Amino acid sequence: MENCKVQKAEGKLGVLVVGLGAVSTTFMTGVLMTRKGLAKPVGSMTQYDKIRVGRGENKKYLHYNEIVPMADLKDIEFGSWDVYPANAYESALNAEVLKEKDIEPVKDELVKIVPMKAAFDRDYAKRLDGNNVKDCKTRWEMVEELRADIRNFKKEHNCSRIVVLWAASTEIYVPVDENVHGTLAALEAAMKADDRKHIAPSMCYAYAALMEGAPFIMGAPNTTVDIPAMWELAEKTKMPIAGKDFKTGQTLVKSGFAPIIGTRCLGLSGWFSTNILGNRDGLVLDEPANFHTKEVSKLSTLESILVPENQPDLYNNYYHKVRINYYPPRNDNKEGWDNIDIFGWMGYPMQIKINFLCRDSILAAPLCLDLVLLSDLAARAGRWGTQRFLSFFLKSPQHDYTQGEVPVNHLFQQYVMLKNALREMGGYEADEEID
Repeated sequence: MENCKVQKAEGKLGVLVVGLGAVSTTFMTGVLMTRKGLAKPVGSMTQYDKIRVGRGENKKYLHYNEIVPMADLKDIEFGSWDVYPANAYESALNAEVLKEKDIEPVKDELVKIVPMKAAFDRDYAKRLDGNNVKDCKTRWEMVEELRADIRNFKKEHNCSRIVVLWAASTEIYVPVDENVHGTLAALEAAMKADDRKHIAPSMCYAYAALMEGAPFIMGAPNTTVDIPAMWELAEKTKMPIAGKDFKTGQTLVKSGFAPIIGTRCLGLSGWFSTNILGNRDGLVLDEPANFHTKEVSKLSTLESILVPENQPDLYNNYYHKVRINYYPPRNDNKEGWDNIDIFGWMGYPMQIKINFLCRDSILAAPLCLDLVLLSDLAARAGRWGTQRFLSFFLKSPQHDYTQGEVPVNHLFQQYVMLKNALREMGGYEADEEID
């Protein structure tokens, strides 16, 4: 860290998670168990990955915390908001992701994580019906109460920094409306006018976080921070934002496997993806308006990796379909099934089948940790606005669509972006290129 310009990670890091369901309780329990030396944070890049810095005889392979100052797991303080009043221990048991033996050793700490009342609007998630909800007359009141929650948590837990992470359900799709979402002034006016159609509750969380000097991460496909008004706010507050949607199972496979087809110059006729899952996420996504939000994020991955304009012979006319089916018996153990129709030499057809029997929260928990730690790092490094280097962790990476920017969805190119950002922040040369 010889030339590192990043502020040190001193003091406690408050991690405020919106939603205290399967993903967040798995994340919290895993961090607490790892701190006690009772579990391993498998799947976390910040805890395991080593990257090269320097070239030739100067090259070294270092962990992230040897390149830049990262927050230590022992300095994390967890808090949350949820529509259900159960504490993190009860929620972890209810989620049925982890075995009791992997929750009990940190019961004392989990019991203390009691969710604050959520800023919630049932119109945005009709399948949820909790009573631990703020009684806000307007969207602006939501913002004010959330800001107070963040300030109080920071003070009560003696945190020097806060990061806010959305790990709650997918909201119904909110199309970007230039008149409301185009500028910060218009967004604030809409919040004050209680425009419930254009202002999702998640936007109130993001606004509150940024105004309180906390980076905000959108772990669902909601359009929350994917609007020019929020980019403007992130610039004004000099805070990082990242989104959207944790890249856990099927899209991870897609962003890693599509490059095989593209690099090998094979053709694609169709890619059919279906998922079955039975947790609260599946329940919410069973509502068509909520599924549409997810569909938009999952569909965008392939189109930017296998681009028809670049290779018309190979990708001119493929059919891409994504389905999610709510199937209660599976609970958190979802199944991602992909049928890929490709063609080769002289147009002869072939097929690839991928069946990923994944555990949603087991894959999402390390992403939560990495996104939180790297967003905190970005804030201390003075990097604000959309953090494109975090695309690796996200299904539908934020990008400036107003300028025609195409997001990078290719997993290995995203990894190059991540490595280069860490090198730069650590005072090394960002020496890999994306072709």
